[in-house]
Amino acid sequence: MSDDTIRLVTIGRIVRRRRRLLTVLTLVGALVGYGTSLLVPPRYTTSASVLLPGAWEERELLTQTEIATSSVVVDRAAATLGWTGVGGSELRDRVSARTTDGNIIKISGTADTPERAQRLSDQVAQQYVAFAARLAGDDPEATAGPEELRKRVEQTNRHITDLAEAADPGRTVESVQARTELEKLRTALQEAMKRLDEADPATDRADLVVMGPAARPAGEAPPTRTQLVVAGALLFFLLTVVGHLAAARMSRRLRTEPEIAAALGSVLLGTVDVPGERPARRPEGRGPRARIRRLLGVDVRWDTPTPQTSGDEAGRQIRYRRMCARLRDRLPAPRRLLVVVPDGDETARRAAGQLATEAGSDPLLRVTEVSVSRPMVPDRADESGALVVLSAGSWTAGELAGIAEACADAGHDVVGAVVAGTVRDRPKRSAAPPPDEDAPALAVRGHATGGPV
Repeated sequence: MSDDTIRLVTIGRIVRRRRRLLTVLTLVGALVGYGTSLLVPPRYTTSASVLLPGAWEERELLTQTEIATSSVVVDRAAATLGWTGVGGSELRDRVSARTTDGNIIKISGTADTPERAQRLSDQVAQQYVAFAARLAGDDPEATAGPEELRKRVEQTNRHITDLAEAADPGRTVESVQARTELEKLRTALQEAMKRLDEADPATDRADLVVMGPAARPAGEAPPTRTQLVVAGALLFFLLTVVGHLAAARMSRRLRTEPEIAAALGSVLLGTVDVPGERPARRPEGRGPRARIRRLLGVDVRWDTPTPQTSGDEAGRQIRYRRMCARLRDRLPAPRRLLVVVPDGDETARRAAGQLATEAGSDPLLRVTEVSVSRPMVPDRADESGALVVLSAGSWTAGELAGIAEACADAGHDVVGAVVAGTVRDRPKRSAAPPPDEDAPALAVRGHATGGPV
């Protein structure tokens, strides 16, 4: 699993074999989302639209949205609303503005009730229109300055006329120069006033218009309680799946036959098949933790591949007989062998029992289970060595090395390893038994593979 690509079949295997755990954790995530919704007060959002007549460039519209949410506008709206404990700084986080097609600015306000959200949006829109009008010069106080300037320019023009008439016309060079300078000054003042009139924003753009009151919101603003519950359930589900994938990626269990043989420091004699079935409850698995693991469905490993369909019982027996023949060829007399099975490996225990049954008394196999945490192998008596039977993907290299060291401490040489795999039985056929002439062929095949049947 650590070197395999994560595929949909892997995720499907997690969902299928960990459905109880996923269901429980998904419900826990939904409860967490519901609890979060109780801590977060509901929010309601509505918008008021403001029309900007005339031609506006995009950057000017962006400037207007900044003005609509500026501290001046929001502070004035907060002062007008007069909500207890809510000032301009709190309202700035609840007010936003954006531009839409048609030179329309939508001012949105968020509050804890629909009525407050509606009042907030309307008040900010009104304060924005008033502030924008003052900036544009529509306010009487703002227009008082330009009007006073025009009056002063008119008075200056009259003074220039009086000075020009008082000068001695054309009698001296100095008088001609003075009249010329006065006319230039009059022309400059007239051009300045003309430019001032052209630059007046009130001459080419109409007033901003609030397009009606904001609509009262009918539902909560996201995230709603339902969204939080769904998000919590989905988050816990995904975290559980990702956690299983990460644990499988970091797993150090050996899965290939060469790695198992190298960890034991021996050779691989072959593989045998064990029909898949639900393992019986072991006596040591009846505590509270074991009950919880069975309840959640985590007592069965999920990362083992789906068992493949095997041949019939006769084919599996042939595999065991061939394995016994290899053992007889490797063992000196007397042919007695200690079969070491890791404790908790149900597949290997069943394979060792079947192997001992098929071997009979030649060689005589004595099966013993060894704890992988603290391996202890019986001392050597008249055995010719030890045979390790285990399933792939269940043990790490360190655990197998510990079993090999325990065998060496007890005086047993590890003569080989047998890997047991789980397979599915073929469905039994209701057809008639094969003719008798097929039986000798099976017996001959058994002799041809080395050793009597």
